[in-house]
Formats: sequence, C-alpha cells, structure tokens
Amino acid sequence: MRCLAWSIVAVLATWLGLFAPAAAHPLGNFTINHLAKLSLDRRGITIRYVVDMAEIPTFQVMAERRIEGSNTRTRGFVQWGNDETQLVAAGLVVEADGIRLRLHANRPKVSTRPGAGGLSTLYFVDTLRGEFLGAPPRMLLVLDKNYEQRIGWRDIVVGSQTEPTHELRAYPKTLLQSPRSVTAVQLRLAPDLTIVQHDALTAAVAAPAGSTSQVRSNLLSDMLAKGSSHPAIVLWTLIVAVGLGALHALEPGHGKTLLAVSLVGARATAQQALVLAIALTIAHTAGVLALGVALIVLAHFIVPESVYPWVTLASGVMVAVLGGSALARYVKERRGQAHEHGYPKVVLQGTSTISFRGAVLIAMSGNFAPCPAALVVLLTALALHRGGYGLLVVVAFSIGLAGVLTTLGILVVRGASWLSHRRGFERITACSPLATAFIIAAIGVVMVTRAAASIALVPLWGVAALVIIAIAGYALAPGHSHAAAPCETAHGVADVALRRPAL
Repeated sequence: MRCLAWSIVAVLATWLGLFAPAAAHPLGNFTINHLAKLSLDRRGITIRYVVDMAEIPTFQVMAERRIEGSNTRTRGFVQWGNDETQLVAAGLVVEADGIRLRLHANRPKVSTRPGAGGLSTLYFVDTLRGEFLGAPPRMLLVLDKNYEQRIGWRDIVVGSQTEPTHELRAYPKTLLQSPRSVTAVQLRLAPDLTIVQHDALTAAVAAPAGSTSQVRSNLLSDMLAKGSSHPAIVLWTLIVAVGLGALHALEPGHGKTLLAVSLVGARATAQQALVLAIALTIAHTAGVLALGVALIVLAHFIVPESVYPWVTLASGVMVAVLGGSALARYVKERRGQAHEHGYPKVVLQGTSTISFRGAVLIAMSGNFAPCPAALVVLLTALALHRGGYGLLVVVAFSIGLAGVLTTLGILVVRGASWLSHRRGFERITACSPLATAFIIAAIGVVMVTRAAASIALVPLWGVAALVIIAIAGYALAPGHSHAAAPCETAHGVADVALRRPAL
C-alpha cells in the first residue's frame, strides 16, 4: 500500500510537471562537510581547505548576515569568506615537533550551488601556509577542530593520497551512509620528508543521507518553489503534503506505540479522534515553527542537529512524568486513596489511570520534535518570502502525520473494545491499567536515556537507573487518604470515574 501511494504521487506529480528533480545535498540538508589537503616541502606545510555547507547551515549564514540572492561578490558573502578563513585558521592545529605553527591564509574563494527548493549551498576554498622553524620536523601533527559539533564529511589527506569526493564536489553513493570522519593525522617524517608512519584519528559518524524524509522535504520544497500563482498548483501541493506527512508517520518512531497505549489506557472513543488529531497537528506544527524561528533569530548560536536531542529529552521527561503519574494513581487506587470527582464514566471495563486529556498530552509530548522534512519546507518558504504559504504546507504535512497516527490509535482502541466482549478478557482488563502506566513510563525512560546519551557521554544504564528510581519513588510515595474507590471483583470491575491525570 505504501508503494502504491508513492507511485500515485510520482505519476501525478510528473504528469502535472510541477517539479524538477531536487538538487539537494547528497549528505543531508543539515551537514557541514570539510576537507584538508596537506602538502609538504622543506620550508613548511601548505593546506588547501575546502568547506561544503548544505542547505540549512547555508540558510543560517545568509539569515544571520542578511544576505539576499546568490551573488558571491556582494559585501555579505565577501565578509563571510574572510571570517570563515579566520575561523578555519583558528580551528586548525599544526604542530612540528611539538611546536605549533602560525598559519597564514590567502584570499578565499566562495561560491554557491543550487540546493533543494531553490535554497543555496555554500562552497568555500582557501589555502593556508605554515613555515617550519628551522629544519623539517621529525613529527608533524595536524588536528582539525572546525565544526566539531556538526554532522557531515570530515577528511584529511596528505600529499599524493587520494580522496573520493573530488574536493567535496561529488560524494560516492556507497559512502553516504558512513561518511569519512578523519579529524587528525600524525606523521613521522624522514629527513627527506618521506612519510615513515601515518596515523589517522577517525570516528564512525552516521549521516542522514538518502533518507526518505530528505526525499520528501526536497519534493515539497521544489513544489513550493514553483509558487502560488495558480490555485491548482497550491491545491496539488497541499494534497501531496498531506500524503507525504501520512507516509512519514509510517516510518519508525513518532510514538505510535505510545499513542496507542495511551489511548487504550484512557478508554478513548472514536469521537475523540478529531480532538487528538488537532492536538497532534498543533504540536508538530508548533515544533517546526519553534525550531525555524530559533534558526533565524539565534542563527549564530543554534546547531540544528544538536537541538533534536534536547527536544527529545524534554519530550521524554514529559512522557516519564505522565507515566509516573499514571503509576502513582494506580497505586493509590489499589490502596483505596483515590479521589472521586464525578467525571464521566469510562466506556470499557477496567480502572482507567489516564484521562483523555492525559492521553492527548502524552501523544503531543511524544510527537513534538519537528521532522527535518517539514523544517526544510518552512525554511525554503522563508527564503523565498512565502512564509504564509510555507506554513500552510507544513500544516498540511502535519495533518497527514497526525491523521495516520490517530487512525492507528483508534484502530487499537476499537480492537480493545472488540476483545472486551471475548470470554476471559476481564482477567486481562484487570491488569491493563498497570500495564498501560508501566509501558508509558518505560517509553519515557527509553526516550530520556537515548537523548541524554546523545547529548553527553554518560552511561546508558546510569541514566536509565536514575529515571526508573525517580518514577518508582514518585509512584510509591504515600498519598492523601479519602474514601475508597470502587473495588475490582472476580467477575468484572465496577464503573470508575474518569479522572484527571496527576501531573
């Protein structure tokens, strides 16, 4: 079915002739790629340094410096090239026999290349020179500390050593999923400068190359760049955006398990599907807008790909708190300490530890992180001065995403309702509140642990243990006493009022 949907999109888009093949950066829209080519002579070292910036970091540079167009002879581009040379020189450490050499740069060459949706990519080349203090050294160290926090291709080559990208102009498809990451080389030299030993410091780095999300963002960006001059073009762009958002929801992640479990735990009805879909659309669109605004206002300080772990961490903390609250409510009900507030009765049998409002909060928390596809579309619209149109496309994308997630959740709820009439299901129902709360809390633990590990070098088991202890301590803490809640029986469970989640 997924292949059929893609086929329909491809055929119709080609028929209408609304877009050309996207010339997006092959390593992903977020990457900053750099290469240092070293050559030695008896007097010193020459470094040809190349920087290749993909669409989003280029957008940040141009937004920060208020650069319009792609003419690299303008004052903004010239100033950026000079500043980039200083940055590169400061980030390159060259030591000859333990003594750091001072690097002198030439005039840089800056050019732009077309990227996805009419966005540009930046290409920078400069040559730096460091003179030896006396005779050629026996040990030479070159360390590249530039753009350490950014994802992308990093390489250092020496002399006649070849590199496969032709100075970052063409990346081999076979290496896109595992780009090079050489950040330092140490050379032992003979008196005639022959390399006796060559040691390179490398690290495995994954890049979002060739992902379906990037393909979708490029497709939508190119369609958006066609403009809004004709209603048919706008309508078709919005339809495609909804469809691509729906396909995006079927990829791994997006809290589908979290959504389904929380809806079952809240005893949600089909009528509540619309409310949940609206909430998910708002959450996803707000996440895209928040990061888009941050990239513009704080362009000099924001590293886009480093924001995602923090957003995931915040989402994970929220999910863990809501899961812990559900566990605490279950424990209090078992102790006969829960409030009775007179809220509407639950639909199915069993004790509900989560209200529908709680289910909405959980679903929004698990889907707040903006996907790169929608972010690239928004930035394309801003670069083309079509912010309102871009926002409309992002909303359409979010509707497709939220629609699929909500439909899947409601199907699970319907399945649970059907199972509730099966023989022996009441035994499972009696355990469902605990299972629901436990699964939500467990998902929160996983989200927090993964995000914390990607932000800092911390042991996974340590973070997981701390979060589990915090949740368990909160859930088992003694609560306030009131009249006992309705109790479970051997043949079923009495109707229980739908309660607010303990936030």
